[in-house]
Amino acid sequence: MNKKHIVVVGLGGVGGYFGFKINQANETSRKYNISFVARGETYEKVKENGLTLLSPEHSHPQTHPDTILQHISDIKNPDLVLICVKEYDLENVCRQLLPVINENTILLPMMNGADIYDRIRKIIPEHTILPTCIYVASHIKERGIVEHKGKAGKMIIGRDPEHFSAPAEWITELLKESKIDFDFKDNSQTDIWTKFIFIASFGLVTAKHNSSIGSVCTDEPQKKEATEIMKEIKQIADKKGIYLQEDIIDKTFEKASTFPFETPTSLQLDINSGKKENELELFAGAVLKYGVEVGSETPFTQRIYTEIKAK
Repeated sequence: MNKKHIVVVGLGGVGGYFGFKINQANETSRKYNISFVARGETYEKVKENGLTLLSPEHSHPQTHPDTILQHISDIKNPDLVLICVKEYDLENVCRQLLPVINENTILLPMMNGADIYDRIRKIIPEHTILPTCIYVASHIKERGIVEHKGKAGKMIIGRDPEHFSAPAEWITELLKESKIDFDFKDNSQTDIWTKFIFIASFGLVTAKHNSSIGSVCTDEPQKKEATEIMKEIKQIADKKGIYLQEDIIDKTFEKASTFPFETPTSLQLDINSGKKENELELFAGAVLKYGVEVGSETPFTQRIYTEIKAK
């Protein structure tokens, strides 16, 4: 029987962490064929030295995939593609994947955002896409080296609402063998939107004020802005039939208050360092788009979106 072919596209904080775990387990079991896709200097470094993960979980920090590719177009017959790219590269990557995937390829997007599934589905309409939510504190230390701190990364994966009975047992088996902490659910939308309400509201308010997670929890005007954005997101989720607990706003602030006061957000860092590519569309863009779709007013998100854009 042919070995299943697993491809990890993108070796940043998320792809590097989960790709490392899958590949290191496979170096012992040899059960799968694994390819990493990376660009430029990351490709050169991983080709030469393997992928390095600095993490309290692993005493052997190096792993070498079966294949390292520089271009998505070089992928051959993938059974599972882990899409671990920056959100603003998503459409571009999906267009490149279209010619290389086959009818049974399953796509597993490893990025947090409310509209990721819909955006992939638009470009790749026929395939199984498993809507996923990721929790991991990891980042690129240097090209080919990912550093992970804090507790073990976790994935919450849902079935594809359009291909509900698509066989996914072998994927849960793969994650178990790779010692990845995960939950597999019939529906992961509640988890995805619970995470989204946090990252979108805190990302937008910290980006506008160049402040920290702690400031948004304690500064009244900032807390008010974050609260209003959360209300707009909650209203959209209600209209879309996605369950969020009634006290989601209090719970989100409770969760945020467990972070060190000065914790930045990636949107705040990107906007205030003048980076052109950032997550503004992932957060505010998605809220505005869904607001229009479900007929829900989003004036607070609109205002903060306009203010950040003017920066």
